[in-house]
Amino acid sequence: MNSYWREAALALVLLAPLAMIFAGVPIAQDPQYHAFADERSYWGLPNFLNVASNVPFLMVGVAGLWTAVAKPAIGASRSWAVFFIGTALVCLGSGYYHWAPDSQTLIWDRLPMTAAFMALFAAFVSEHVGARCERALLAAALTIGIASAVWWHYADDLRLYIWVQLAPFLAILIVPFIFPGRYTRRAYLFYGLAFYVLAKITEAYDREIFALTAQTLSGHSVKHLLAAVAAFFVYLMLRRRAALTTRQ
Repeated sequence: MNSYWREAALALVLLAPLAMIFAGVPIAQDPQYHAFADERSYWGLPNFLNVASNVPFLMVGVAGLWTAVAKPAIGASRSWAVFFIGTALVCLGSGYYHWAPDSQTLIWDRLPMTAAFMALFAAFVSEHVGARCERALLAAALTIGIASAVWWHYADDLRLYIWVQLAPFLAILIVPFIFPGRYTRRAYLFYGLAFYVLAKITEAYDREIFALTAQTLSGHSVKHLLAAVAAFFVYLMLRRRAALTTRQ
């Protein structure tokens, strides 16, 4: 009975924004979204830096997947493995999208991202709420994540996709303060969250950063690099953390 208020608080924090988002009108994709500042080609490769800046996702994804497989006692190892698989696939999906950016290729960018977001959510929540719920939570979260991208693709409605991006970060902000920790190094997730916020800011100022850097690097390319750093902090957390004892 003592833990019910924690679970209720977590449900409220997650479901209230979902209800608020769906209380409004459908959110269509801005047609200007695909107009990126840096459209330069190198060696015959279109939009080269927006494509190439995705490579760090592959590097972090492979390193993280190796860690999740090599350390099965890592906690929610199944969810962490899916998170890093999704992170690695972002390199391919986002690279493919930026090769020829339009609404048809964007779905392949968003599908691996939703898998990574929802696996992160499932891993973090199940490690605090209860390890026995991981399998069911991961399956449900992945279903919702994939459905959000598919729904946007066919209905041109971003509302569920916006919530899928928001949910894991709401959990990171609330869970450590209402549930007891089972592992050390939880602060690394806050470092990752900070870098992801910076990534979203640079994405919003794509053209301004391109102009500020004398057309050397665009905000969107910087966004890819910062988001990969965010995933790298998750990898560092798993590599360095240890189980907490009751006294700790």
